[in-house]
Amino acid sequence: MYKGTPPPATVWRAIDTWLSVAYENAAPREVSALLDALRRHDPGAMFDSPVFERGAGDPPTRYALRLGNRAYPFMKLVIERLPTRDTWLFTADTHDRHVCPAPGDPEHEAFTELMAHNRALAAKLDDAWRAQGIDTFRGFLDDDLARRREERLSDRAKA
Repeated sequence: MYKGTPPPATVWRAIDTWLSVAYENAAPREVSALLDALRRHDPGAMFDSPVFERGAGDPPTRYALRLGNRAYPFMKLVIERLPTRDTWLFTADTHDRHVCPAPGDPEHEAFTELMAHNRALAAKLDDAWRAQGIDTFRGFLDDDLARRREERLSDRAKA
């Protein structure tokens, strides 16, 4: 759990994991240039870098970095603060659902295959981050569901 924004070291671990999973450590020139710009930015003010897209709020509670993958350059690393806690969650936003061609469109089948690829990649990223102790949205949901199950079992045992 973090106060303020996540530590730069955690963000860089998440980015390095992304590069390993999405590109097998061979990121395209555009992504490398973006990350070079981020490396040149003051680490203490990492989230002020123009490479990040910022959500609403002052300070923002959501940051996104378009890192893409070999098949789809629009996928984003999203870092979002829980509204009720000083916890930042990392997630891979496939950023592809809003552009899916309608069924019957000649590109629909190929695009749904791309969407499946992106979902599988997002799951691999989430698993890798969780294995490193990086808080993820899916991990938060899993933990919350487990806590609720335990509470129900505890309530039943007391009744």
